Amino acid sequence: MTFPAASQSAQPASVLPQPTVVRREDYREPDWLADGLVLHFALDAQDTVVTAACRYRRRPGAAADAPLRLDGEALETLGVAIDDQVLPPEAWVQDKGQLVLSNLPEHFTLHTQVRIHPSANLELSGLYATGSTLLTQCEAQGFRRITWFQDRPDVMTTYRVILQARRAQYPVLLSNGNLLAADAPAAAEARAALSVLPLPATDGDWHEAVWEDPFPKPCYLFALVAGNLAVNETRHRLASGREVLLQVWTEPEQIHRTDFALRSLEKAIAWDERRFGLELDLDRFMIVAAPDFNMGAMENKGLNIFNAKYVFADPFVATDTDFEWIESIIGHEYFHNWTGNRVTCRDWFQLTLKEGLTVFRDQEFTADQMAAGVDAQAAGSVRAVQRMGNVRVLRQVQFAEDAGPMRHPIRPDSYQAIDNFYTATVYEKGAEVIRMLQTLLGVDGFRRGMDLYFERHDGQAVTCEAFVAAMADANGRDLGQFLRWYATAGTPRLQVRSQYDAANKRLVLSLTQLLPDAEGHAMPAGERALHIPVDVALLARDSGQVQQRRLLELTASQQDFVFEGVESSDARGPMLSLLRDFSAPVVVDHPYSDEDLAFLLRHDDNLFNRWEAGQQLAERALLQAIRQGDAQATLKALSDALAATLPDARLDDGLRQQFLMLPEEKRLAEQLEPLDPSLLRTRRLAALRTLVQPLVPYLQDVVARQHWRADYSLAVPEVGQRALANTALQLLTLVGAEGAAQQARAQFEGANNLTDRLGALQALVQCDPDDADWALARFEDIYRNETHVLDKWFAVQARMHGTHQPTLARVRQLMQHPGWNSQNPNKVRALLYTFFADNLAEFHRPDGEGYTLWRDEVLRLDRSNPQLAARMARTLDRHQRFVPALAQQMHAVLEHVAHEAQSPDVREVIAKEMGAL
Repeated sequence: MTFPAASQSAQPASVLPQPTVVRREDYREPDWLADGLVLHFALDAQDTVVTAACRYRRRPGAAADAPLRLDGEALETLGVAIDDQVLPPEAWVQDKGQLVLSNLPEHFTLHTQVRIHPSANLELSGLYATGSTLLTQCEAQGFRRITWFQDRPDVMTTYRVILQARRAQYPVLLSNGNLLAADAPAAAEARAALSVLPLPATDGDWHEAVWEDPFPKPCYLFALVAGNLAVNETRHRLASGREVLLQVWTEPEQIHRTDFALRSLEKAIAWDERRFGLELDLDRFMIVAAPDFNMGAMENKGLNIFNAKYVFADPFVATDTDFEWIESIIGHEYFHNWTGNRVTCRDWFQLTLKEGLTVFRDQEFTADQMAAGVDAQAAGSVRAVQRMGNVRVLRQVQFAEDAGPMRHPIRPDSYQAIDNFYTATVYEKGAEVIRMLQTLLGVDGFRRGMDLYFERHDGQAVTCEAFVAAMADANGRDLGQFLRWYATAGTPRLQVRSQYDAANKRLVLSLTQLLPDAEGHAMPAGERALHIPVDVALLARDSGQVQQRRLLELTASQQDFVFEGVESSDARGPMLSLLRDFSAPVVVDHPYSDEDLAFLLRHDDNLFNRWEAGQQLAERALLQAIRQGDAQATLKALSDALAATLPDARLDDGLRQQFLMLPEEKRLAEQLEPLDPSLLRTRRLAALRTLVQPLVPYLQDVVARQHWRADYSLAVPEVGQRALANTALQLLTLVGAEGAAQQARAQFEGANNLTDRLGALQALVQCDPDDADWALARFEDIYRNETHVLDKWFAVQARMHGTHQPTLARVRQLMQHPGWNSQNPNKVRALLYTFFADNLAEFHRPDGEGYTLWRDEVLRLDRSNPQLAARMARTLDRHQRFVPALAQQMHAVLEHVAHEAQSPDVREVIAKEMGAL
């Protein structure tokens, strides 16, 4: 058997093959098209034999002598046949991960048989074993680790799959589509297609299941699952009246925690029918929970496979945020049934075509679910809270990506390892680009565009241009300039200046867009100008009342917009409320004073912009304190504004909590250069204590209500109460308020849900060592048998500030904990990735020992799970911006990893971090 480089022993970098760069401009249509694939699996964890029969036809226009090139990786080839003729080994060529066949007729059936080894597959790509279960992960290029095939998304075909396994070991056998009866004609046809190469012998202990997916799909959407699983199922009636079977499969001991996931699936199906007129096309839809999974979830046609932490939910093991994420991700994967599966990507450069669009759809779904069943004012609040959360993540993760060496457009132009481009840019910024289309076209116009998109392209593999063209044609709009968003890397900046003419009651708003150049420097957009929707309102400076509101469409590098009939008692003119609801993913540069921001925080009618004003004022105060060591005036302005805003009866508790969520270290770090993480932490904490101290009476009043004594409910008001109270408790322990530790202990012991117990734990680890150690030990004792909750326990400790014990030493100790598993992606992300990415001061230690751990763990994972290793390697993306002593040490470990790394995934990331790409 053969394995890819990532599974082989280390070689010096000098003898490794040079990485292959794949470029979008080099796309060529496939010479051969697939017209039906039959697969037979003789399943076993040690040795699985895969037999395939695929009908091929030469694409019209392809050269008559065009060879068929099939992708394969870590396959032991047992046989190849064309039609009924078995080929000798010399009749085909294996070269650089491809099986090449030449001198082919125009139509033929190709038969192949390979042996693979699921239990040895630690990459979790292809078919692999997790516990006693076998399952697959094929996106982006995992199908080539199962059988020889054209592993590219523009080769779409129907699938019939026969699964055979020992009944005692694998009683449940699942694949895509619909389960066929054993005597169904389609099942007989599938068996007949496999008559050329002999199938492995089986005995009476084996059983089989035959599945058919009637809808053509690319191979990345193939899936199978085999194991001892329990099912939670329901019959669901679609809008058309058709009844379908919905199932959630998992290990039997967790089946009682799948009710919420099943309800979430029903909600997603109903929402897609209402909002976009899209109905489930299969007779059944299945979700399977997997304990070992590189991704969050995978949208395989009709058989979604999920990271188990996004399936299991009850108040004991899931926080309010977990419940929200589970509903959102189940929605996301279901929505892919149309945006990704029925219409898929021509090539992997078009990834945002399915992911950006589907993230936008799941964000809209979540907002609608949160707003369901409440009055209009409450609905506006919960939608604003959800928007704040989306933008917070975008700024903290995607804006940072835009500023670093992995900067790329939402549609990249080249890659070495496609797995490195499942990024915040492709997903989250891609969703913002889709949202801008809805902003420009309106909700109804966007729906018209979606309808036309499916009418034109159902069953096809297409490009981003096809989607934008459908939006344009359905609405009679020219969106040619808008397409530049798909090719622009980096975060645009928007300079806003205003001039008010009181005599003529005229306000001129001047907008200038700056775009990053190749080095990331902001430059006038010029001919690269984007089409940017800018939602603006003019507010009276005495009352905050909206005088005018307009959606401006900025299409030039610099553009003036005139507002007539503008009255203002202030010579400066009205207050500007800019980029309302974050109408475009840009950074706004406008010379607001501290007083202006405080005014907007108190009075803007747009809830998102009220929050945004508070965030800007907080960033200004904290950055000033970090840079200069003092920011008393700005801190007081923010504290006074918060003290005046938080009691506002028009706000619900969820909004109040958002106003108290002050900028984190990572967000501030992006604006500091050179960056000294230790100084950042020390001065930020000092500034926060100054800021929070005047708010202590309000915070104590919130905590004194003891919300945690109430029965647990996922109703919006109760979720908001818990969010506000836990944030208040953590701020009180941060400043050492009297009685805060005792209140946190009482909540920890009395809580009837994980949200409140985890909130109390996060408060107590900020207290003295006795409180912290007590809380950590009690939490471990309560949840020692709940693996996903222990992940949160690992993460809390990975973020600790090291005032009681150096966090690096704590992390190394936890790597010896019985609950730790160095091969499980969830565990690695919870402890190691959290430490490297979120604990700046403790990871970036002056002695460099944090970098030693990073080096060792990246290289360890590089040899078993390159996808996970590459994501962890990105925590040193912008090492040059740190103070020289740290930057030099980081450069040294990057050089070491560059020399030793085996996988294209890690080597591409390291090369970009070092400026070699």
